[in-house]
Amino acid sequence: MNTIPDFSDTERSIVEQTVKERYGKPIDVQSADAEIRLYPDDRELTSVPVLYWEARDAHFVIFKVGEKSYRNQFFYTAREQFGTGREEYDEIGDCVITLLRLQADHESMRVNES
Repeated sequence: MNTIPDFSDTERSIVEQTVKERYGKPIDVQSADAEIRLYPDDRELTSVPVLYWEARDAHFVIFKVGEKSYRNQFFYTAREQFGTGREEYDEIGDCVITLLRLQADHESMRVNES
């Protein structure tokens, strides 16, 4: 069985610093595990490490799916889940920055619709 390494201290630091810069204050970034399909045709779920945080009524998740391979998502409710349109990232910085930018754009649209 191929196990995926946990987030390194450097990866975690990049995420925490980028999130702090986005919101202007430290945000609690938590470590967890999730079971996902690594490939669309997989029948079995694979346990992968994740980084999770909440800010401004949104929930954020970065999945580590390989040595330098990441997926991301943000959501408000089980029915309102969003990705960035890109399947995977090979740089954690690009992954978190793109996720935060897309959510900020989405947040602006939600405010304008209200």
